[in-house]
Amino acid sequence: MASETTTLDRVCDNPFYVLGLRPDATRAEIEREGQKLLGMLELSLQSAARYATPVGVGARTADKVRRAMAELRDPERRLEHEMWARLDPGAGPPPTPEGAPRPARPRADAPWPGALSLLGWRAAR
Repeated sequence: MASETTTLDRVCDNPFYVLGLRPDATRAEIEREGQKLLGMLELSLQSAARYATPVGVGARTADKVRRAMAELRDPERRLEHEMWARLDPGAGPPPTPEGAPRPARPRADAPWPGALSLLGWRAAR
């Protein structure tokens, strides 16, 4: 039985986040960064062991780096990963002062509040 990939998995294991690159990275930048990370992991450098994603920190392994590089070599697969890697890995909810109520869960379109209405799907709220 094949396991289904969840949205969190798609974001956390996105090759661009694994390699620490943005979706506009060139093929040469992808190869260079991948080789650099493989060398750092081979030397067991802690700075290469983790990477940031919009949903938290991921554990980077040499196997993950190799898979990420392979995925991004295929133009069709790369396009899919580009779509999932548009969020800034460092962006998270703003911190709340101590004692302040936690904000409500953001809407699904929170990063682009007017996008749906601009596309004519529904009125802006």
